[in-house]
Amino acid sequence: MSFNINQGLFQLDFTDFHAILGVPIQADSRQIRKRYMRIAKNLHPDSSSTETPEDKQQASQILSKLVNPAYEKLSQEKDYKEYMVMLRLKGQQAAQQNSSETLQSESAKQLVQAKDVEVEYQKAMEDLATQQYQSLSDFSKITGEISELNMVYLMRAGSSGAKPASKPKAAPPPPKGGQAAPPPAPKVEKKSPVDGYYGRAKELTEKGNFPKAILELRDALKLEPTNSDCHSLMGLIYLKQGQKTMAKVHINKALEGNPQHAEALDLKKKLEAFMKKSTNTDKTDQKASQGIKIFGITIGGGKKK
Repeated sequence: MSFNINQGLFQLDFTDFHAILGVPIQADSRQIRKRYMRIAKNLHPDSSSTETPEDKQQASQILSKLVNPAYEKLSQEKDYKEYMVMLRLKGQQAAQQNSSETLQSESAKQLVQAKDVEVEYQKAMEDLATQQYQSLSDFSKITGEISELNMVYLMRAGSSGAKPASKPKAAPPPPKGGQAAPPPAPKVEKKSPVDGYYGRAKELTEKGNFPKAILELRDALKLEPTNSDCHSLMGLIYLKQGQKTMAKVHINKALEGNPQHAEALDLKKKLEAFMKKSTNTDKTDQKASQGIKIFGITIGGGKKK
């Protein structure tokens, strides 16, 4: 039994595992597992609500040939990283080929023009994911529509580093009556999927909730392993906890991604000062434990066991 899906990222000779599971590209491991468990329960022969033998066979095929491999790919760390690299490359390819011209679904076409990409993407994904496995006859069609959403999101949200093509705006007319021309509107930077994780992690760090902040940053680094902001904040958290080695690792990674990263450079100085102070303290403690020798007799120091 074959499943013919020729929309979105599938048309670029790429298997869109996010679309198969009906989860957004920035979904974390918990969201992915929760969605998989729900789908597997619906499709499994022992719990499936399908009535005819043909429907049961189709449900079993979708589960074994599409859903299970998709979950395995997105839940294994090494496979996930490789997959995300390819996903971003396909996003770049779609932008270069201006694949938005081949869109079939209305939701994807609307996302191309949406002002708030994040909000519209999440809303459209939720609507389609709700319908995706209700009727197996519509599974291929809806999965294709979800993949179109993913493709447009990659092109617009900057996950792939690509930006949608746009026509240059006409220059404003010259001012009349000697009046000064109004200042140009400020450019609005497009948000990356990791911004949400980073923002939550920063807020949690300020509240002193370091464990949850670290979890948010780890999820963010799954999407962008070289993100200097995330590594810098991770270094700060470990430094606050006195974990010098881990702090050094993440500070160095932040500077590898951006050698001029101001926060990472400041943290590096603080870490070096902290380690120097710790070294001096250890030497002082060692001298104190040894005591002072006068005429061959040690006075003070730790007691011998």
